[in-house]
Amino acid sequence: MRPIVYGLLASFFFAFTFVLNRAMDVSGGHWIWSASLRYLFMVPFLLLIVMKRKNLGALLTHMHRHPGPWFIWSFIGFVLFYAPLSFAAAYGPGWLIAGTWQITIIAGSLLVPLFHERINTPHGPINVRGKLPVKGLLLSCVILLGVAVMQVEHAKSISQAELLLGILPVVLAAFAYPLGNRKMMEVCRGQIDAYQRVLGMTLASLPFWLLLAGYGWAIVGPPSAGQTMQSIVVAVSSGVIATVLFFAATDMVKGNTGRLAAVEATQSGEVLFALLGEVLLLSTSLPAFWSWAGMFLVVLGMILHSLYSHGPEPKKVAKNVPESVT
Repeated sequence: MRPIVYGLLASFFFAFTFVLNRAMDVSGGHWIWSASLRYLFMVPFLLLIVMKRKNLGALLTHMHRHPGPWFIWSFIGFVLFYAPLSFAAAYGPGWLIAGTWQITIIAGSLLVPLFHERINTPHGPINVRGKLPVKGLLLSCVILLGVAVMQVEHAKSISQAELLLGILPVVLAAFAYPLGNRKMMEVCRGQIDAYQRVLGMTLASLPFWLLLAGYGWAIVGPPSAGQTMQSIVVAVSSGVIATVLFFAATDMVKGNTGRLAAVEATQSGEVLFALLGEVLLLSTSLPAFWSWAGMFLVVLGMILHSLYSHGPEPKKVAKNVPESVT
């Protein structure tokens, strides 16, 4: 149960991203600064935490030994996740972007065959390729239906081009985040904790954020003081607190693809948290009936996912598996 609680807490702090990104867009801030400033401001906070835990040396050594994987999966897990998400904030309210983002739950299930599960055999533990969690995927379709219902309501008031610009970047982010996170767990192999992993991925992706910030400075000038302050809040709440909580939750269930998908499903709580935040902070009007219906389906899908993951697990019998013993 603890991984699910951690996941729900992470979804609360992740919701700050959707609310404040929308606030920055409404006030005239550019998405480039919303994206790059978050990760630039995360560095000093994470450095202090990791240094206080005396784990910086081990992290830098690990990154030095595996530079390629750190660079590639950090780019996918952080840059291809957050830059598109920030871009999409210009094309819909935060709660709608948060709702569409829940496609990541389905993405997490579809990515299972790309990874391995560890099972015990009479000859020792072995890694076998994961199988699509068919039942979990069917439950995920409830979430997808909810996203579709919300988008249909929103589509009545915008053009088709705006609708696609608000959806396609979020879909890209929804696949990039779990892919980068899971691949980094494989690279770290339990040698790096959640704090180190977030800092390492932030440092590895830093060149891209600096390039993006330089481009932003060239085309729109420096960010405003208001956008800078809001970016600091996003960096601490979503970038540090939420990401560490979420990574800690996924670390607890690594090697169990069903429960990993359930932890990822807790992120659907962001929809309600983002809606509440926009109503309280931005005085956003409440959604129409069908949007509420869509949100209900999203949350229902999350609950079903969590209940399914905590049911009795079938025993895994290892046969002649070709993977090597690890």
